[in-house]
Amino acid sequence: MPDPQPDDALRFPAGRFAAPDGPLAPDALAAVIDEIAALPAAFRAATLTLADDVLDTPYRPGGWTVRQVVHHVPDSHTNAYVRFKWALTEDAPAIKAYDEAAWAELPDSAAPVAGSLDQLAALHARWARLMRAMAPEDWARTFVHPVSGETRLDRAAAMYAWHGRHHLAHVALVTER
Repeated sequence: MPDPQPDDALRFPAGRFAAPDGPLAPDALAAVIDEIAALPAAFRAATLTLADDVLDTPYRPGGWTVRQVVHHVPDSHTNAYVRFKWALTEDAPAIKAYDEAAWAELPDSAAPVAGSLDQLAALHARWARLMRAMAPEDWARTFVHPVSGETRLDRAAAMYAWHGRHHLAHVALVTER
């Protein structure tokens, strides 16, 4: 394994995403869904009472502020939810990528975090309900990302569970200082 880059501890405090080697077993899928369902409460607990100066602190030099991270997660996971719905209703749909760094600079990313925390809670409640109702064969359905290519829904679910951990760890970097 190559030596980690010097800023990996700040960029990836929860570690880098490790894609599953193959289809996820039912118990692994259940754990991923549970993690996605629990993320909004964890994010709310980690951020809702933070003072503005903490929310406006970058988690690393050149990184996003905690506030931008809080707004980014529902932006990203909304895209994921829509990708799931496309994959469940179309055959290997081509999806659109988005410029997450540009989205983080839009004016709504400077807003109070409560609205994005509410959005994340509502979104994850629907997403978890959808995933819990999926048939085993649904998890093999795919979407096609313009950069990363074809992605199975079980892999996407695992990635977004990691994505939540990843950004919660960014918040912890700031709040533990």
